[in-house]
Amino acid sequence: QWADRTITDYRPLFETLSDSMSQGLQLSDDLPTGDPMAAMMANLTQMMGPMMLGMTTGSMVGHLARRALGGFDLPVPRAADAPILVLLRNVDEFGDAWSLDRDDLRLWVCLHEVAHQTVFNVPHVRERLTDLLQRHAAAFESDPARITDQLGGFDPMAGPEALADMQNSLSNPELVLGAVRSPAQEAIQPELTALVAAMTGYIDWVMDSIGESLIGSYGMVTEALRRRRVEADASDRFVERILGLELDAEQYDRGTAFAGGVVERAGAEGLRRLFDDPAHLPTPNEVDAPGLWLARIDLPT
Repeated sequence: QWADRTITDYRPLFETLSDSMSQGLQLSDDLPTGDPMAAMMANLTQMMGPMMLGMTTGSMVGHLARRALGGFDLPVPRAADAPILVLLRNVDEFGDAWSLDRDDLRLWVCLHEVAHQTVFNVPHVRERLTDLLQRHAAAFESDPARITDQLGGFDPMAGPEALADMQNSLSNPELVLGAVRSPAQEAIQPELTALVAAMTGYIDWVMDSIGESLIGSYGMVTEALRRRRVEADASDRFVERILGLELDAEQYDRGTAFAGGVVERAGAEGLRRLFDDPAHLPTPNEVDAPGLWLARIDLPT
């Protein structure tokens, strides 16, 4: 159920990625004419984007399902009417590994999911974050020369082992992503990263504000879960990178500092002004200087 729901909720992003990669996979004009192998490669690369993305999507969702605790381990908006998703087996396995109280951990995860659902269902937050994620996906640029180099030796008559080698190559994350982030994605990244930092900072502040009174071992559970989210392996980083997310300790600390800086200057009501108006979403510079954000939103319009 979790995997099916995730594929449904992420489908618009996956479709944009597929279109973007298909457009980017164009072979150069200097391939030899009249060469059957070159002709086969030309036809193959036209189908490459959807094929690679299909493999990548299945691998990505499968990896998330094995590790995720809920529906918002990644800060990506889901359908507005999506149910709260909690993977109890993963939650309990994590809790047992850290010797955490099961009931406390389950309640923490449920509160965390509700907080994300509430924030991402604010219309202007949902629209802005979805727009940035979609623009990042649409700006994907694959490296056709690199793909040709890796697959150029493929012989379709070589038998099952050659086909298996080709499938392994197509499922290689670096082949899917290409060597570098595109210039358009570089331009989008600061806005996307800043918005995610501000929203996760707010959610962490909410959790800290209510958690102690509701969860007996809140401090212990929080320490374990916040350590977990920054100790990502290579597969986690691949998933984040393909979606345009930067979820390292620096960005979480950045969000925490923003929320804390606003509350220190303007109280909880000041921080909640994030959700009053689309113009109240902070710029990258304002996330790093919450006083500037407060000064701007207080300017007469």
